[in-house]
Amino acid sequence: MGRTVEFFFDLGSPAAYLAFRRLPALCAAAGATLHWRPMLLGGVFQATGNQSPVNVPAKGAYIFTDLQRFARRHDIPFRRNPHFPINTLTLMRMATGLQVREPQRFLPYLDAMYRAIWADGLDMNDPAVVAGVLQRAGFDPDALLALAGDPEVKQRLKDDTQEAVARGVFGAPTFFVDGEMYWGQDRLDFVKEALEADTP
Repeated sequence: MGRTVEFFFDLGSPAAYLAFRRLPALCAAAGATLHWRPMLLGGVFQATGNQSPVNVPAKGAYIFTDLQRFARRHDIPFRRNPHFPINTLTLMRMATGLQVREPQRFLPYLDAMYRAIWADGLDMNDPAVVAGVLQRAGFDPDALLALAGDPEVKQRLKDDTQEAVARGVFGAPTFFVDGEMYWGQDRLDFVKEALEADTP
């Protein structure tokens, strides 16, 4: 029986974007099942006392250089978004809503949003820009806004974020391989090793 990987992520995390571009192929090669776990990174930070690396001046000055190195190594289109940080509350509610109501459109949505933020550098804090990205990707912006406002969807994202915190998540991306936690896109080699290891 193949292993399972849970991927806790937020669209506003550049490291989660880099993981998004690598993880599906890694799981497929290992015959592992990938479970997508949207969460609200701001809620995780608030609950754990963590904060974005950009809030630490020296680390903030360095982190995007490091992420760019990772992107080049793995041939992933990437640029620092000049509008960072992005408020992803509505975007993550849309993701959660699609995962629950229209799962076949969930991954195309993630692809379009991640590309807009971390490859094209668009201002996804601007509702008009978001609407344009959604339309070009074949989505109805008004329908997705309504989905994001659904109380059930809001509660699902809140519950999933609380679950992440309860399980020890403090940042994005976070992976669980059969229950064991790994944090950071630069730990995907450990995830790969865990997936390829003999079953205990």
